[in-house]
Amino acid sequence: MNRSASAPNDTTTFTAHESAVRSYCRRMPQVFARGQNAMVWDEAGTAFIDFFSACGALNYGHNDPAIKQAAVDHLLSDAVLCGLDLHTPAKRGFIDDFQRIILGPRGLDYRLQFPGPTGTNAVEAALKLARKVTGRRRVVAFSKAFHGMSLGALAATENRQARQGAGVPLPHVIRLAYDGDDRSGLPGIDQFEATLQSGSEPPAAFIVETVQGEGGLNVASAPWLQRLAALARRLGAVLIVDDIQAGCGRTGPFFSFEQAGITPDIVCLAKSISGLGLPMALVLIKPEFDVWAPGEHNGTFRGNTLAFATASAALRFWDQSAFHARKCGNEQIVRAWLDRMHQMFGSFGVTPCGRGLMAGLRFGEAAQADAVARAVFERNMLIETAGPHDEVLKLMPPLTIERETLVEGLERITDAISSVVTPVRVIERVAA
Repeated sequence: MNRSASAPNDTTTFTAHESAVRSYCRRMPQVFARGQNAMVWDEAGTAFIDFFSACGALNYGHNDPAIKQAAVDHLLSDAVLCGLDLHTPAKRGFIDDFQRIILGPRGLDYRLQFPGPTGTNAVEAALKLARKVTGRRRVVAFSKAFHGMSLGALAATENRQARQGAGVPLPHVIRLAYDGDDRSGLPGIDQFEATLQSGSEPPAAFIVETVQGEGGLNVASAPWLQRLAALARRLGAVLIVDDIQAGCGRTGPFFSFEQAGITPDIVCLAKSISGLGLPMALVLIKPEFDVWAPGEHNGTFRGNTLAFATASAALRFWDQSAFHARKCGNEQIVRAWLDRMHQMFGSFGVTPCGRGLMAGLRFGEAAQADAVARAVFERNMLIETAGPHDEVLKLMPPLTIERETLVEGLERITDAISSVVTPVRVIERVAA
């Protein structure tokens, strides 16, 4: 089929025919043609530093050679591509690697469930299973939480704009204050436990992000998470950790909850678990909670064997000391830069937030964060904002980003902040 030639970065087709629901491309409207680790190029050949990483789906960067080769080898071998839940060598290889590299060394005992291919599928499966295990309906979720856009996951999500799209009530969720969210006006976990003494039915589950991504890079402390885990045990409720964005090394160790010393009953993974940005989700279930009947929860694309092949290749990073050294070094560079930004712009209401390479800066006004994000894009970088009002500039470079590229990107952001924040405050002072 012949196609008429389009000028580089021509967005006419998208504007004319794609749904109005598209969002990221409105702020970053280039047509991106190729990528390599932390760099992407648009159709005109302009290079951009990527601090977006497909919203955390590319922790190992664009087109890592080893992971890409695993995909090529799988395709060229005529291996099964869609296997439902049939046994395949690719699935067996991933399960063996995940056990050997991730679960075994951490002393974790989980059964692996492959739901549909996205994070919200994993959350739906976790919530359904928790309700089956306990025979209860209600689930406890937290302020500023984001767990997905399908109805069950959306009920646990607080984001008002996302919830408005449901068109139906989103019941059976109790909302409590996240750790440190004193402004929410919601009860905390201790107050909630006190209310249950009056005879209210305890919940089926608590679902929590140890670091909230879309909610604004809020970090739950280890003592708070430990109290939450203890409360779940006392109530006979299932503790679900949504590690879809904060997991796979994004916030430090492979699982975000490791630093708190807790062991969730169910863990949800997606985004970077496939290693190459392919659709794949994973639910980890303690064996005593694996009470599914055969076929009780399924999905056509739960057997994406191409993703199993790339996921196995990605796990092998965790066997490499060079990977750990680079990731740790990058985390230190970002932390030092955040401290410097606080020193430079703290008087303007700019504060650091997040953990590891899921970090950012919270601005006193959402308009400032938006202006800075636009200024960053003008400096040929991909970046996003987060938080209830998009007041947080969110940094999510690949874990494997080269030191020089990371430093260059941080300097561009520094320049962007200076161009927005300082002139505004100077004008305000002159006006006063």
